[in-house]
Amino acid sequence: MKTVTFSVATRDDVNRRALAAFRGEPQGAHISFATIDLMWSVLTPKRWAIIKAMTGQGPMSIREAARRVGRDVKAVHGDVHALLNAGVLDRTQDGKIVFPYDAVHVDFTITRAA
Repeated sequence: MKTVTFSVATRDDVNRRALAAFRGEPQGAHISFATIDLMWSVLTPKRWAIIKAMTGQGPMSIREAARRVGRDVKAVHGDVHALLNAGVLDRTQDGKIVFPYDAVHVDFTITRAA
């Protein structure tokens, strides 16, 4: 099963993970956001529905993604482009969109305010 982890990570966290990967230590697939607010602004409930509908499904057209989530193609088009720009979705050479993972893990920690 190919799993991606969505996380909130500092630049130092990302650099540490990259250096470990260069040393040959498996890191798994990660999509990191600088803040929790940024993560939630990108991963809105309607965009989560698109991700859920595409998880493990292979490449598809935006029209097919819209059909699967029961939404208007134009509205889904905007959400798909936001997810493409954030690096969450990929585009295939033939122009289809793909979420190339079978599962999603979300990882962040909330601590007491200072």
